[in-house]
Amino acid sequence: MPDLSPPLGALLASAPPDLSDAEAMALARLHFGLEAEPKRLTSERDLNLLLRDAKGAGYVLKIANRAEPHAVTTFQTEALLHLESTAPDLCVPRVLRTLDGATEVTLANGSLLRVLTYLEGTPLHLAPRSGTQRRAMGRVLADLSRALASFTHPAAEQDLLWDIRHAARLRPLLPSCPDPASRDLSLRCLDIFEAEVAPLLPTLPWQVVHNDLNPHNVLVDPQNPDAVAGVLDFGDMVRTARVCDLAVAAAYQIDPEDALGSLTAFVAGYHEAYPLLPEEVDVLFDLTATRMITTIGIASSRAASHPENAPYILRNFPAARTGLQALTALPRDAARRALRQTCGME
Repeated sequence: MPDLSPPLGALLASAPPDLSDAEAMALARLHFGLEAEPKRLTSERDLNLLLRDAKGAGYVLKIANRAEPHAVTTFQTEALLHLESTAPDLCVPRVLRTLDGATEVTLANGSLLRVLTYLEGTPLHLAPRSGTQRRAMGRVLADLSRALASFTHPAAEQDLLWDIRHAARLRPLLPSCPDPASRDLSLRCLDIFEAEVAPLLPTLPWQVVHNDLNPHNVLVDPQNPDAVAGVLDFGDMVRTARVCDLAVAAAYQIDPEDALGSLTAFVAGYHEAYPLLPEEVDVLFDLTATRMITTIGIASSRAASHPENAPYILRNFPAARTGLQALTALPRDAARRALRQTCGME
């Protein structure tokens, strides 16, 4: 099994914190004054509990993985505080302060404890999809990215495996892929990324980005699935090329029956709210495939190392495999022209 050595892979190689519900509730009561019924939420790295108080208000108690540096956890907390002050209309979790007014608590084992508000809505992966919804999601991501553009933090420079600018490092993970066809296709796309895309990334606009707008991190209105109701999970934030964030999100918008149409609908929404440069548009198609490769490589390796958590780790694998097949079936030059036309550049 490939060695996910620090700093790049230490967090992914570490199991989530182990704490009983009773212990977690004692912490919530002691530090936040919360009396609530707990419900465990799935998480690849952290311990997350949904808490509902007597009035029905929801909160998420989060205990960070001990392998995650405190600065990285604080980076996430301060980003949410920044969004609360600069973009209050964005539907993202809010940070609940302790009884002493703090935003985080350091536990005896060194982990950081936080509580965030719980957002209501239907997870995107359980909702019907449409072009209107994709366009709306593009606008929401653009609004989020524009708000984060003014945010800085030392931990934003973290070396993150999920940052697709590091995709070349995934080559040793791809042999873990159980599907030979997906493995071979991933390797061919990785060759393109290394030769044609990676050298251009340093020349493009950079900023702090969300970096994980997958269908499990987006909520929609149950009564109107075309309306985005919330964006979750800021655990993969990083400072990178802005277009990488768009590519990450676009990778989850591909409809195998209409790969190009679904991609352009999403990109159109983003470009309307936060205009892209032509140079960003030209690498977007290949970067979208690169995110799918990243999902395939990391998920395959992680599932093999942690079979007890494999169903959660592999939750996005089938969509990545199908999406990569559909995306790479398109002629690259024609797809890039279509994206330029979508953004009014041709």
